[in-house]
Amino acid sequence: MAYSELIKNFEKIRGYMREFYVYGFKSREEYDAKSARSYDNERRRMGSWLGDYMSFRQDQSGKNVFISVDNRNVPHNPLFSAYKAKSFTDNDIILHFYILDLLAGGNTLTVKQITDRIGSDYLSHFESSDVLDESTVRKKLKEYEQLGLLESDKIGRELAFRRTKDEVDLDSWRDAIDFFSETDPLGVVGSYLLDRFQDSSSHFSFKHHYLLFAMDSEVIYDLLTAIREHRSVELTSYVVRRGELRKNTVLPMKIYISTQSGRHYLLGYHYRLRRPMFFRMDNIRKVKPGTVEVRWEKYAGFFEKFRENLWGVSLGSDHSLDHIEITIHVSRNEGYILDRLEREKRCGRIEPAGDFNYRYIADVYDSSEMLPWIRTFIGRIVSLECSNEHTKKRFYEDLETMRAFYGGESNAVQ
Repeated sequence: MAYSELIKNFEKIRGYMREFYVYGFKSREEYDAKSARSYDNERRRMGSWLGDYMSFRQDQSGKNVFISVDNRNVPHNPLFSAYKAKSFTDNDIILHFYILDLLAGGNTLTVKQITDRIGSDYLSHFESSDVLDESTVRKKLKEYEQLGLLESDKIGRELAFRRTKDEVDLDSWRDAIDFFSETDPLGVVGSYLLDRFQDSSSHFSFKHHYLLFAMDSEVIYDLLTAIREHRSVELTSYVVRRGELRKNTVLPMKIYISTQSGRHYLLGYHYRLRRPMFFRMDNIRKVKPGTVEVRWEKYAGFFEKFRENLWGVSLGSDHSLDHIEITIHVSRNEGYILDRLEREKRCGRIEPAGDFNYRYIADVYDSSEMLPWIRTFIGRIVSLECSNEHTKKRFYEDLETMRAFYGGESNAVQ
């Protein structure tokens, strides 16, 4: 059977892309999730979208195919192309062109009028063609209305449809769309708009360009919709340590994006466990909308209070708080250091500690998350105290390791 470039379920291709791009560049023999034929078909399908970015290496296990990109030569995220391959039927193609043609020039027609004219203006010119019933046409019109291609008005007891007006000057928005497409979690929307320009060049280049997370766009869209509608969701997530799928009913509240890795997380209230939880976006397989949460304001207030002690996306082992105090030396002409402290502290407070020293004080759920940020002030840290002995011990052990590596004397702060 010949393979098809078109897909019906994006989650399926999302999984295949993850196998190729993230986990391991597997060879044909190592790819055991599906048959060898499935491997070949999926590799060819992705090759049709990403041919210019596919590479391979040969080793003892065989030929390993993977996606390889160079940010210096890639103006736009190539993974967006996967969203633009969609399965369709003959009727989908016929109705697309017939409906848009009938409604061109500002025409407004009812479902019955459109159905009749499709038969008289188009299908009648073919010797053998199936007659499209009114129900099929109505479904396609409602689908296009949801997509924003059409809009409707009630005329008597019938709905009349017309094409939506496109009065946006895209040229004036070109740079904004270009930047949005590469930086926003839903940048795929910008990618579709960029397809309307003949010139594909870009004025932007990114040192840290997290291409991978484009594959989470569909999941993010569903979650943002639920957040806007104050609606609970049923998440089907992959539990890595158990190797299984698990369902959780959650009230989604906020999406977090790591500035270090680009990874996306969902923060939500877990109804069964009765506590906030983070979910990695790339582990979420399906989002099923639930009911509207009538106590939304109560949960929103709780989360605002909860975020006052949140540094990253770790809640520690028991949701208890770690108290941390860091004294940092700021010389007379180094106000920019104090500005940086204020800008990056996320939570807690800063207070003077005498002799050009300032003390940062915070209570956070997991102080170990702060260590990468704290290390950026090495050379200025006068002292560090933390109620979590593991965090404190690790910080000073890292200092000692660095001292030994560079052959310096042991004068670490205590």
